Amino acid sequence: MWWTRPARSASARGWIRSGELVEAVRGISFAVPQGTIFGVLGPNGASKTTTIKMLATLLLPSSGTACINGFDIVRHEHQVRTQLGVLFGGDKGLYNQLNALKNLRYFGRLYGMDDPAIKRRSADLLERVGLHDRAQERVESYSRGMKQRLHVAKTLIHDPAIVILDEPTIGLDPGAAIIVRELIADLVPNRTVLLTTHDMHEADILCREIAVIDQGLIVAEGTPEALKAASQIERRVAISLADDSRYERPALERQLLGIPGVVTATHHPDDAGRMQLELTCADTSRALDAALAMLRERGAGITAIEIREPSLEDAFLRATGREFEGNAAAETGQAG
Repeated sequence: MWWTRPARSASARGWIRSGELVEAVRGISFAVPQGTIFGVLGPNGASKTTTIKMLATLLLPSSGTACINGFDIVRHEHQVRTQLGVLFGGDKGLYNQLNALKNLRYFGRLYGMDDPAIKRRSADLLERVGLHDRAQERVESYSRGMKQRLHVAKTLIHDPAIVILDEPTIGLDPGAAIIVRELIADLVPNRTVLLTTHDMHEADILCREIAVIDQGLIVAEGTPEALKAASQIERRVAISLADDSRYERPALERQLLGIPGVVTATHHPDDAGRMQLELTCADTSRALDAALAMLRERGAGITAIEIREPSLEDAFLRATGREFEGNAAAETGQAG
């Protein structure tokens, strides 16, 4: 595991044109339990990448302390690097003129591994990431998803205890992203993972705990379930109706609003043009049971029911006061 206590970083001159010093990280503190995936979310420019670069010993913090498996990132730089495998999003970091095996051999040698160990480890990793049959082909012929899977293999070549993944699925098509997520999920509990992502679904399904960073500060932290529960968004229930001509809509809506736990009740057409009744409920189960009983009494034909729970997007909006920028980041390839 690793932990930080109010880590701070001021950018070096030259990062911005004016030469002004900017405090990128203003006091972030968190601990990552061993054998878990810890997620870091935040809008572009929130200092996610700055934070992980400090943990990876690529940036020097101006104050504060961070330890990885008991080693201080400033005083024990070499020991920290032997503990880590780091993957940064994007296309850089591989040698396109070399094949997958030669790429892994090169990076294995950088970690001090001998050739027999590299050969054994490469064969195992290429099998795990689904590139065994393409191991002899130049990386320049690989699709983006294949390159990202090779990035994962490169990150694990020296069998690190801790893995830092910065936007590992950015720019991937859905199929390739699913494969990479499965590889990430398989890293625990044998390894500890720090994951930054713009994909809320990815964070929800992979992470045991999440920290939301905005303007260099942690503005929310907890399990995905706790963050969603704290969003204070009522659960929404969409009820598709076969025929709504048997009752007066405004009257029914007023009656539904009289049910304890029902906050709003509205009719609107769904994507197929069929009428849908949407409820927001503070107490989903009891309110829904009462609403369905009322609809049956009036002879309404119910064809489908969908319960929409509060999402991580809701939690993010509550924590930062702004919409998540995941779609824009995915399109432009930017990381915060």
